[in-house]
Amino acid sequence: MAASGQAPPAARRSRPGVWALITVLLLASIVATLWVPFYARTKPELGGFPFFYWYQLMWVPIVGVLSWLAYLLTKAGRRAPGGPAEAGPGPDRGEAA
Repeated sequence: MAASGQAPPAARRSRPGVWALITVLLLASIVATLWVPFYARTKPELGGFPFFYWYQLMWVPIVGVLSWLAYLLTKAGRRAPGGPAEAGPGPDRGEAA
């Protein structure tokens, strides 16, 4: 039996395309921020800030949005094809609110 809060192994692998997209989204943000030779320069400037600073700051909201999309896709990826999404514990599952 699967641990509490986790989808069974068959459900986790039921949509490999979704999981591949999640991987691409998260890897894009990691590579873009850790590949230093790409942004290790001062030109062009934006509002007086060198490229290095505004490039890194630009990625803060982008990584937030990509992480949120990845989270939404994980919820979609856990759904069994044609079945309802797995819901976590809640008041209608016998727990007190």
